[in-house]
Amino acid sequence: MSPAELNAYRIAEANAVKMPYLLITFLFLAVAALIYFAHLPEIREEGSEELRDVKEKGLRGLWTHKHLVKGVIAQFFYVGAQVGVASFIIRFAQYNMPDTPAKFAANYLKAHLLGFMIGRFVGSAMMRRFPAGRLLSIFGIASLTCLSVVLLGWGRAPIWAVVLLGFFHSIMFPTIFALSVKHLGAYTKMGSSFLVMAIIGGAIFPALMGYVSDVSSIRYAFAVPLLCHLYVLYFALRGYQPVSMESKVHSTHAAEAI
Repeated sequence: MSPAELNAYRIAEANAVKMPYLLITFLFLAVAALIYFAHLPEIREEGSEELRDVKEKGLRGLWTHKHLVKGVIAQFFYVGAQVGVASFIIRFAQYNMPDTPAKFAANYLKAHLLGFMIGRFVGSAMMRRFPAGRLLSIFGIASLTCLSVVLLGWGRAPIWAVVLLGFFHSIMFPTIFALSVKHLGAYTKMGSSFLVMAIIGGAIFPALMGYVSDVSSIRYAFAVPLLCHLYVLYFALRGYQPVSMESKVHSTHAAEAI
């Protein structure tokens, strides 16, 4: 294309997506306005000793719950890995199978998202038989296996490994969330807000994957979500256990007394 034709093409492509994004923006603003003007009631337990502790200590008291801190970090890494993998599926399919049209490669993304949806239902059923931490560790190990195939495999196996990752990603966000807020008591609301803010990982790790892809290859970019999943697996195996700093102090005093 000539520079003029290329510019016209870019303008046409931008105009094609302008209306959907404007509609999404309008919906977000409408929901934000609804929440702002709704004046939802604040649920409090007046006179609760725990509530007074929250007011006095604030964030200092929250950070004594180490499993929550680890959960926020795990959520940060998980969301970054999940968004990064989904964002790179089409390009990775084209990289692994040259001359594959983008429209056909998009089918792998659809299959990945379908697996994500199916995994939510299957994972919910499995929760009745497996403890949350154990199920998260099983899905974490499976995710690491898939990413290892992506990095070391050949042929179509790496592509299907990326597709299968959608299934194993499915239960991670709610499971990490539930394990992180366990035994927080009056700090649950505050801790939940930090877990929600951890989704900022979805804006950071895809960009990091893009950088790795530019300096090496798109295959090696998947080393980023692999490292993310290593921490998620640590959280699933050990980090989720609710041990606060205060309980550690009490245990130390008890040991010294003995």
